[in-house]
Amino acid sequence: MDYNLIVIGSGPGGYVAAIRASQLGLKTAVVERSEVGGICLNWGCIPTKALMKSLEVLETAKTAAKFGISAQDVKPDFQRIIQRSRQVARQVSKGVEYLFKKNNIQLIHGHGKLIDNHTVEVQNQDETKKITADYILLATGAKSRQLPNITIDGQKIWGYRHMLNPSFLPQRLIVIGSGATGVELGSFYAAMGSQVTIVEILPRVVPLMDPEISAEVEKILKRKRIKVLTNTQITKIDTAADQLVINYDQQGTKGQLQADVAFLAVGIDPNTENLGLNNLGIKTEKKRIVVNEFYQTNVPNIYAVGDIIPTPALAHVASAEGITAVEHMAGQNPKPIDYNTIPSGIFIEPQIASVGLTEEQAKKQGINYKIGKFPYSALGKATAYGSRDGFVKLIFNADNDQLIGAHIIGHNATDMISELVVAMRADVTDHFIAKSVHPHPTFSEAIMEAAEAGLGKAIHI
Repeated sequence: MDYNLIVIGSGPGGYVAAIRASQLGLKTAVVERSEVGGICLNWGCIPTKALMKSLEVLETAKTAAKFGISAQDVKPDFQRIIQRSRQVARQVSKGVEYLFKKNNIQLIHGHGKLIDNHTVEVQNQDETKKITADYILLATGAKSRQLPNITIDGQKIWGYRHMLNPSFLPQRLIVIGSGATGVELGSFYAAMGSQVTIVEILPRVVPLMDPEISAEVEKILKRKRIKVLTNTQITKIDTAADQLVINYDQQGTKGQLQADVAFLAVGIDPNTENLGLNNLGIKTEKKRIVVNEFYQTNVPNIYAVGDIIPTPALAHVASAEGITAVEHMAGQNPKPIDYNTIPSGIFIEPQIASVGLTEEQAKKQGINYKIGKFPYSALGKATAYGSRDGFVKLIFNADNDQLIGAHIIGHNATDMISELVVAMRADVTDHFIAKSVHPHPTFSEAIMEAAEAGLGKAIHI
């Protein structure tokens, strides 16, 4: 065999798995057909966060007078912001290449395809070659989902790549879908000067979040002068005219929108085509690869992680799965991942973060629960920072007092949620959180105060 492990794909699932495999003594190669770091580092998590930081700086500068700072003629330079975002993505991608060299991982450019359970064919512009390994890990990620009547063309219908490296700033932008990508990029373009409308087929924006969070997000989007249409289905889209025309039906009320560009943000489809899965009879369901708790396919020496399997399509999930997979290959006996304690975040301002059950889910499961909630407006530091929007909402099992869900909307929420992930994994109770002294003044005090509120002992509300 040429290698102990071949990883196809260098995104957060693939590159993290490769590094862990090298640490465990496995001779490892990574096959990548595009940029090192995959979609997340190049066209997703990292460049969007660079845009969100520029947006944060812009909003701070515009409100500088509130903080006693004089700043005249504050305005965004759209092209420079985009250029910085692309530079950040390149820098992080180069960092992964450095980690490959540091860990003696062979990077092979080209499209990888399974020939048999030990052989991968790699094809690029220069050559086609075959490499072999004891184990193969598939980590090929996903691409923008397209709808039957809406096709991304890069002209009037954009995907995330076009949004992150645009040829122009649309005067009018329609965002189709209100998940994390839709509200993040919709918020950014609104701040840059676009007239933004978000269209969501479901009854509320960010529909996977707790309903109270969704309601607060909709208020915030409207304050950002973003029009929101929920319960709205697009019935027809016309790209032939100079302006894009979208016809919609909002619970029986028909309407029409015109724009320069529509951004299709309705989710992702896994990159499982042309991988050679059929050559080996690897099982799939709804385009995703079927795996066990250690990410083995039905071909035992072939594993799969990340967006191509039916688990949450999040970068940190893919990384954790990749580590578990290679540790299983190496005989380390890892524990399966607990998907009940996987956090998620949305990086608008104020930020949104969540872990565990929503109140809606707790009700549906018939759990006897109780709520502890604390508003940012009652936090001293939030007032000092001018960031009073939001709240912390904790959900506890009323029968044993253990934390079963946590939801935050507010400044720094995506960092604060980590404390609550650890608390859930440790089966921590509301009493334990309430009695854990938090530093003052901090935003994290809201977690302690929310637990106190659930016990009827809140001090500051």
